[in-house]
Amino acid sequence: MSKHSLRALWTAIVVLTALLLTSLWLHQRPAARKITQDDIDAAVLRTLETNTLPSAAARAVETVAPSVVRVVGYSSSSTGKKEVGRSVGTGVVIVDKGIILTNLHVVQGAERITITFHDGLETTASITGMQAENDLAVLQAHKVPDDLQAAALRSTQDLRPGDQVVAIGFPFGIGPSASAGVVSGLKREFTSPEGKQQMSNLVQFDAAANSGNSGGPLVTMDGEVVGIVTAILNPTPARTFIGIGFAVPIENAASAVGMSPF
Repeated sequence: MSKHSLRALWTAIVVLTALLLTSLWLHQRPAARKITQDDIDAAVLRTLETNTLPSAAARAVETVAPSVVRVVGYSSSSTGKKEVGRSVGTGVVIVDKGIILTNLHVVQGAERITITFHDGLETTASITGMQAENDLAVLQAHKVPDDLQAAALRSTQDLRPGDQVVAIGFPFGIGPSASAGVVSGLKREFTSPEGKQQMSNLVQFDAAANSGNSGGPLVTMDGEVVGIVTAILNPTPARTFIGIGFAVPIENAASAVGMSPF
């Protein structure tokens, strides 16, 4: 047999052997196991154990934060030559055209009002409506961000004491800041320390609020606004938070701008 014929024979033997081994391997390989519900549950459990999920409060804040604004009312100095900051509060966008709810006491008497949006845009604003009995003011921002988001509103009808809530605002001008707590009671009444303002049908809550939180949203764990923070109860001269805050129900707040009370 020639060398060429011998080489061809060995090549054929190698190819046939390879084909035989491949066939045997394919027939002996176990069939793929079907994925069961236990496999899925185990995978989900491993994911939960290895990934830290945000808290309900964190998700609520993340949802509503783009709609929260800083509100500053300015007035002139006693000499009339210098503009000074008069008051700092909070507001919440309820219509994406720049319609904002805040407390009337934050902007009442101000000669100039500025709004700072979540993205840092600062602009002036005008008072377009008010509801003095509920300490509410409606503002129209003169400029708005292109992607401005309005907060989702939710009726207080099914709100119950013990429901978790978050208050978002600029306490003492610091913020935006968030504090978490629960609804402490419903249909509460409040009289201002000076006795000039009497309010009723308020939501009582224990999420920390201080000067500067006024006008900010009280938010459920779903990120929906159920009230506008308006006052804190503290009989001492300090006027700081001791565990009792009040918010105007969003139904009242919405009616201040002619929106449906749900």
